[in-house]
Amino acid sequence: MVSGFWLMTCMILVPAVLLASWIDYAERRVPNWLNAMLGAAGFVAQGAYFGWSGVVAGMLGLLVGFGVLIVPWMMHGMGAGDVKLMAAIGVWFGPWMTLVSFALGAVLGGVIAVAMILWRRRGTEAWANMGIILLKVQSRDTVFSEFGSAKSLGESPQLLPYGVPLTIGSLIVLSGEVFQWWVV
Repeated sequence: MVSGFWLMTCMILVPAVLLASWIDYAERRVPNWLNAMLGAAGFVAQGAYFGWSGVVAGMLGLLVGFGVLIVPWMMHGMGAGDVKLMAAIGVWFGPWMTLVSFALGAVLGGVIAVAMILWRRRGTEAWANMGIILLKVQSRDTVFSEFGSAKSLGESPQLLPYGVPLTIGSLIVLSGEVFQWWVV
């Protein structure tokens, strides 16, 4: 049964997250319809393969995916589409794989961001933005305000569309599960 679930996951989740990543890269947003369909399909698959325990695992995964990114969203550090994408991935992955996927995506996002800064020779701007972010988190008045938001830190081509590293991290974790590279 499990191999059938992971085959279904590959057939539905992989194209969906690749599409989400592409749209996020091109338009700097992840559409609600895509996140909703991905999450709903995950609940159907979880229920079909594992019954109520699968639905519960999907709900816990959704909560983890939502929970790890809701504070950065509230701080205006990312778009809501990224939060919903991680929650939808969580429905398919369950809580543990969602957490690992997020962590890997966060590390990859940092590496990609540093590479973008170095490639575009934007070190000075990056340090200035880091100072603004550090100033932002020092006060309750600014921590959840638009001050120092992702949109305010520069032009959109300079911003990292976070759906991209989330997708890469999720695909690596999924590959690890499918090919049994590790026990997640």
